[in-house]
Amino acid sequence: DTDPSALRFVSVGRPLPSHGIRLVDDRGAPVADRAVGRLHFRGPSCMAEYYHNTNATARTVLPDGWLDSGDLAYVSDGELFITGRAKDLIIKGGRNIVPQEVEEVAANVEGVRKGCVAAFGVPDPVTGTEQLIVVAETHAESAEARERVERAVVEAVSVQVGVPPDVVRMAAPGTVPKTPSGKIQRSATRDAFLSGALGERRAVPLRVRALLAARLVASRLRRAAARAGRALYLAYLAVAAVVLLLFVVLPAWALARVLPRGRPVRLLSRWVSRALLAAAGCSIRVEGAGRLPTHGPLVLVANHASYADTPVLLAALPIDFVLVSMVEVLAWPFVSWFVRRGEHPTVDRWHVQQSLADAAAIERRLGEGTSILFFAEGGFTAAHGVRPFKLGAFSAAVAAGASVVPVALRGTRRALPADARLPYPARIHLWIGDPIAPEGSGLSAAVTLRDRVANEIARHCGEPRLETR
Repeated sequence: DTDPSALRFVSVGRPLPSHGIRLVDDRGAPVADRAVGRLHFRGPSCMAEYYHNTNATARTVLPDGWLDSGDLAYVSDGELFITGRAKDLIIKGGRNIVPQEVEEVAANVEGVRKGCVAAFGVPDPVTGTEQLIVVAETHAESAEARERVERAVVEAVSVQVGVPPDVVRMAAPGTVPKTPSGKIQRSATRDAFLSGALGERRAVPLRVRALLAARLVASRLRRAAARAGRALYLAYLAVAAVVLLLFVVLPAWALARVLPRGRPVRLLSRWVSRALLAAAGCSIRVEGAGRLPTHGPLVLVANHASYADTPVLLAALPIDFVLVSMVEVLAWPFVSWFVRRGEHPTVDRWHVQQSLADAAAIERRLGEGTSILFFAEGGFTAAHGVRPFKLGAFSAAVAAGASVVPVALRGTRRALPADARLPYPARIHLWIGDPIAPEGSGLSAAVTLRDRVANEIARHCGEPRLETR
């Protein structure tokens, strides 16, 4: 830390499982800790070849299976530190010079634009080594000011790096080429320097400028149309919400308080759900309704991507069923009445004894012939994908000897994303699979049943599995 010329590098960590790294010198011999070497690696993520480029493949994929990354790095306490690219290394008078070191020193000189310096080597046939070239951008415009900054760069590099640059070229802002991510393109700067094109600005053809302008205008028009459409939709929702509240929600809530418990209230919930979805501009297409048995208790299992899942299932599934919900819904206005009087079971996830009692009550209802729907993921998140399924639904199915019907929802995440307060119009697809009967008993039967159902739902919901096992 006390050495003013010391460089700092950020650790990139340790190799992933099943991957390996090694650092070697120019002869291929391993280097010691904290000594810079060429980085080789291998593992499952290693590429096989360059596409249709056998020469590049032969230079990169080594005979013993290792891949030459082209990076220079060192290891300390098992962690890897990348120091730069081997092709960017400058060899001057037998000394290896890291271009980042020169660039950092030059960038700290007053008058030089930070992050806009490129250092590279150019072969010198007279000396048989490389010349050290530094191209630095500056806002200085007068010849005197530029010469003063140039002398300061030469002095700083000579003192802190220990090697004076052979050429320092001061350039206007925007001269040093960069990648879209902001990295200095040293090879491109070297090529421009050698060809004499450094600092030249190529004229953009009129056709290209016209095309870019047209695309810009089209992009802005699309964004403006999307904003206008959303504003109109929100205005419509405001009116629709008032109409629904007065003529659907409040009358249905009043009916739910006087109708007999159970099936009549669940039928009312179906019609309310259909009205809400229609008002939001959501259409539902059901596939596989004919696969549902007409008798016997069923365990229906669906993926969970949105709060819209519940009204979609209530509106679209053509059989009578109850839906397992978290106990927290009993505190929600209006909804709690439909849950209680519709006799939908709830589960307390936070208290073990109550959770076990709730699970036993669900198994009893299956034994009484009631079909029950579970969201086997438990809850949902904003992450796009199907999370691991919990075993509760499948244990209940095994205990009751009930078949499990996989139900895949697609489009509900678009209709009401996790971080949204208002819905979006969406086309929703509801897929119903063939019933899957449990085979055997106990935990192993529940696990097998879960995996079969999860595979079917993942195949039809349009989202990837997020399981880590």
